[in-house]
Amino acid sequence: MEIKRIRNFSIIAHIDHGKTTLSDRLLHRTGTISDREMQAQLLDSMDLERERGITIKAHPVTMYYEAADGNQYELNLIDTPGHVDFSYEVSRSLSACEGALLIVDAAQGVEAQTVANVHLAMKEDLVIIPVINKIDLPHANVDQVIKQIEDILAIPGEETICASAKQGIGIEEILEGIVTRLPPPEGSRDHPLQALLFDSYYDTYKGVVTHIRVVNGELCSGTHAKLLHSGKNVEIKEVGSFNPKPYVRDRLTAGETGYITANIKSPLDIKVGDTLTDARKPAKELPGFQEIHPMVFSGIYPINNADYERLKTNLAKLQLNDAAFVYQAESSVALGFGFRCGFLGLLHLEIIQERLRREFEMDIIATYPSVVYQVFTTDGEMKEVDNPVFLPSPNYIEKILEPMVKSFIICPNEYIGDMMNLVSEKRGLLEHTETLDDKRVMLTCRVPLNEILIDFHDRIKSLTRGYGSMDYEHDGYQKSDMVRLDMLVNSEAVDAFSCIVHKNKAESRGRVLAAKLKDVIPRQQYQIALQAAIGSRIVARETIRALRKDVTAKCYGGDITRKRKLLEKQKEGKKRMKSVGSVSIPQEAFVQVLKS
Repeated sequence: MEIKRIRNFSIIAHIDHGKTTLSDRLLHRTGTISDREMQAQLLDSMDLERERGITIKAHPVTMYYEAADGNQYELNLIDTPGHVDFSYEVSRSLSACEGALLIVDAAQGVEAQTVANVHLAMKEDLVIIPVINKIDLPHANVDQVIKQIEDILAIPGEETICASAKQGIGIEEILEGIVTRLPPPEGSRDHPLQALLFDSYYDTYKGVVTHIRVVNGELCSGTHAKLLHSGKNVEIKEVGSFNPKPYVRDRLTAGETGYITANIKSPLDIKVGDTLTDARKPAKELPGFQEIHPMVFSGIYPINNADYERLKTNLAKLQLNDAAFVYQAESSVALGFGFRCGFLGLLHLEIIQERLRREFEMDIIATYPSVVYQVFTTDGEMKEVDNPVFLPSPNYIEKILEPMVKSFIICPNEYIGDMMNLVSEKRGLLEHTETLDDKRVMLTCRVPLNEILIDFHDRIKSLTRGYGSMDYEHDGYQKSDMVRLDMLVNSEAVDAFSCIVHKNKAESRGRVLAAKLKDVIPRQQYQIALQAAIGSRIVARETIRALRKDVTAKCYGGDITRKRKLLEKQKEGKKRMKSVGSVSIPQEAFVQVLKS
């Protein structure tokens, strides 16, 4: 295909605005998928994506379309996720494109993630085609959405295309818009080979399969290529594209998107964002992606310690498929050997755990999620701490800085009071409010990342009856009064339950944990004290009562002193047992407490 007849584009939108339905419709209209193969959420290959109705991975697909001018065009689409935790997937996809379709729901209008994704696309200098989807809904308000696109996103209203992916309305206009409005790729087939690696996954038979965008030159099987970042020379075994299943092609030329397999067996040899070039005539490196830094950390341990090596192998395969996920080995007294894993957010953490359970059939347990704190010690040193175990003693700490996020919350006017209460409850500061239209406002606030980890997004949804949406970006660090909360079981600290919390919230969190532990730890022959402690100060306590054996059952008749003697003997035994006995917490107790 001539380079001037190639169009590379992606679809960006807020979660649940009809992005996947539109991509299904485009595949069907261009004849890439036959009626027999057609099904909903075609590009969402994971069962997790289908169940939750969200896109987790970016999916490339090549379509051929005969335009109104009589020419055939090659359209390379990369479907992207919509959730804030997968914005790194979006930024990688956009770097392989020249344009983007921006989908906005005709009933819900511009949402928080819509704004974030438009900023990502503008940063990459992409041409944006706005599409108002779901115009067939009875409560669709097209005029208002056009006004929002002009006011909030600064995109001219006359550029918008009205469509309904479900009904098939406006699909032809979208395809013509892609052909006429989006520029062809820059690059030449005569220049030395330069290709950008923007994604990869592991195949049991082929090894590492890498998604690439060829910028200059051409690539075919048998080419001796070089990965510039790792310096590794590889021989290309197979090149191809997706439709949406992979199919083999003779070659990939400048401007085209597809995949390659080579003699790469280890997931560690591939770095997403690397440049592939000809080993004999190397070209210079292409600008890659920003290094992504995980914001949420959690320990992942195998329930059966014999599965440690298998977990290690599976984490490497997942990292290949998801470059934003990082891990390193660690060990815990309570849980044994495992890994400290870094994620972009809580949904990201949840999805990785679920994929480990489903795709690799791993039985795992995860510790309480934490963020990265900057701890300044009294000797002038600065440490980055993501694990409560490594937090120094309070007398060695000068100050602790916690990561902050700038959060953008869009909600209906009547819920503004509830949102302000929620923000203050989460130790946040409301910076300003902005009226979007006669029904909705956008609140901009600064909140500690630690506070939005667990239930912030869920609380917004429940308080606003599902109409609220939220996006956030990282906004530096701020000094905070943070402490380490330890859980003591029979006066022994259990590292798996330790967490770093704000001083004002330590007592309530300690009470909750102690109450939960009381329910799950089995009773012993002696009384067990469950205590939440900050340093040497106890802030909450629960007691598990002792199991009592009736030692006086065999006493019938006789003097009361006989019974008293037996009870005193039992009391002494329990005292001795308590001083030497240790409470073994069953694995199920860890699972239940850490899940909650």
